[in-house]
Amino acid sequence: LKLGSLLGARVRSAGPLRPRGCLGRRRVCFQMDGLDAGRAGQQSVAEAFTTTLSMIVVSEIGDKTFFIAALLAMRHDRRAVFLGSASALVAMTVLSVLMGVVLPALLPRQYTHWAAVGLFIYFGAKLLMEAVKMFRDGEGDGPSDELDEVEKELKERTPTGKGITKGFSAIFMQALTLTFVAEWGDRSQISTIALAAAKEPLGVVLGGSFGHCCCTCLAVIGGKYLATSISERVVVGSGGLLFLAFALHGLVTGSPSD
Repeated sequence: LKLGSLLGARVRSAGPLRPRGCLGRRRVCFQMDGLDAGRAGQQSVAEAFTTTLSMIVVSEIGDKTFFIAALLAMRHDRRAVFLGSASALVAMTVLSVLMGVVLPALLPRQYTHWAAVGLFIYFGAKLLMEAVKMFRDGEGDGPSDELDEVEKELKERTPTGKGITKGFSAIFMQALTLTFVAEWGDRSQISTIALAAAKEPLGVVLGGSFGHCCCTCLAVIGGKYLATSISERVVVGSGGLLFLAFALHGLVTGSPSD
């Protein structure tokens, strides 16, 4: 009897049985929840990274900033051109992401999500219409008219016979300022703002910066040969399809609050 009373007292003091899912300790449950949240965060960063990277690659190849880097690299030190152009694009990416982060603080998250979807639909439809028109009229088989515009602008800014004698810092600043001004208000900047408002900002920063650096490196190495070999209508059509794919993904997944 004394042994039974002791066992009963120990069972009562132990309290109710905990669920097996907690493994006998509440702390383990919290750790498992933290692991699940960490995995979800990693997936959202990876998704934002791949989405932004693909958007930048399609948007920037054959763009005005691409031609600026390609033509400057033909006349000046490629390292200075790459560092100047890439620095401007990375700075613009960070600035665009900051603008996208501020938007959800001013507007509900679901509004910014559907606004981003609307922008992707608009850009995608606009680019596809331009590509169809080019194919129908037999235009856009070569580079866009922006290549000629950039060449004229560089000739006006660079006096004859003095372009090659510029120092590293001067070339760096020229590439940085030209690229930054050309990127401001560009389609890729607006898309970056929309992505930062709808997805994980860290993934957008990393994907956008990496994509810009890859495109700039390609432009600097390839030079004018690569710039003149790009088919404008193929680039425009690919960009339109990609933007519509982003819009479709946003429609299927819905806003975070849905």
